Amino acid sequence: MALHQRPFRSNQDKYAMFTLTKEFAATNLHVIDLPYRLSSWALDEPENVQLWFDEEEKLIGWAVIQTPFWTIDYAYHPSLKLHSEILAWADARAHAIVDTTYGHPAWYVMVFDDQTQRIRDLEAAGFTCQANVGDNSWSKVLMRRVTFEPVKLYHPPAGYTVRSLKGQEEIEEYVELHRSVFESKNMTSEWRRCTLEHPDYRKDLDVLVESPDGKLVAFCVCWFDPASSMGHVEPLGCHKNFRKFALGRVALSHGLHRLQSLGAKEIFVETDSYRNTAFRLYEFFDFEVIKNVLVYRKDYPK
Repeated sequence: MALHQRPFRSNQDKYAMFTLTKEFAATNLHVIDLPYRLSSWALDEPENVQLWFDEEEKLIGWAVIQTPFWTIDYAYHPSLKLHSEILAWADARAHAIVDTTYGHPAWYVMVFDDQTQRIRDLEAAGFTCQANVGDNSWSKVLMRRVTFEPVKLYHPPAGYTVRSLKGQEEIEEYVELHRSVFESKNMTSEWRRCTLEHPDYRKDLDVLVESPDGKLVAFCVCWFDPASSMGHVEPLGCHKNFRKFALGRVALSHGLHRLQSLGAKEIFVETDSYRNTAFRLYEFFDFEVIKNVLVYRKDYPK
């Protein structure tokens, strides 16, 4: 089969990337939440994205150097031996941008622990597993909620309000909250704006908690694919000064309830594997681990 590749061009490419990933959902960690990840500012530079096509111009693989996440995201037709080629492209790109705003001294790839061939390819390409590296060990899990029991709604203290994002007018305030929650400036107004403009974005799944003085203090953004009846939670957060009110739980309960009302039969979330607050929160809402996710790292010193 004669293949060719090129950089990212337009939103049409983005939608094709999403379609390919959904077609082979079982092999990919990020599927329903891709509208969020593919709206990131990493895609502002077309050379950070590479697409592979067959002789009929059908998309068969893609890869993104995801600067905000420090990850290399990709998906490809599993019957084609594209993985090593994808990793080779990512390696060249990581070296080329190391001194730019898109570069990092290390990049990470997430892989299910039963994807043995992918693991072999990663190790052959110089990536190392981070599951057992001492104090900085890192691994993740994919969790799923499949129970049809109604989600219990939790309500905030008196004076607080649960509602949806109002739209473009609230983007700046949302970005400020997001940055505070994750202690990072990666979230940008343009990134958030792109999520609102994506065809799969639903305002009713963009859940916020507002304080009595009118400030945004917690959020839970959910994604839903009607064709598969699958939902995904990404992202979820609460300002550190308001966590004593369990507002993250409040926001999540409303997000899950809204997904369930739309007909979601499966709801997914990705989180770190150690039993931190987020992990326990998802367990509380009947999420169960369905996949162990290994984190592989490769360094790119200047």
